Amino acid sequence: MSTTPIEWVKSSFSNANGDGCLEWAPARIPVPIRDSKTAPNGATLHVPATAWAAFVTAVRTDTL
Repeated sequence: MSTTPIEWVKSSFSNANGDGCLEWAPARIPVPIRDSKTAPNGATLHVPATAWAAFVTAVRTDTL
């Protein structure tokens, strides 16, 4: 596992406080995903890049 800091990206659907959303680190594989309310010490889910890409495509095309 890399020792470089993870650069997290917040969901564009985040609320005004920025604490009601998911965050992910697109530069990592598998893609780590976490709940911003529990960051940085909460659980992190690691998703294969192909699965994450399929999920994002489904959300963008409203086919989920």
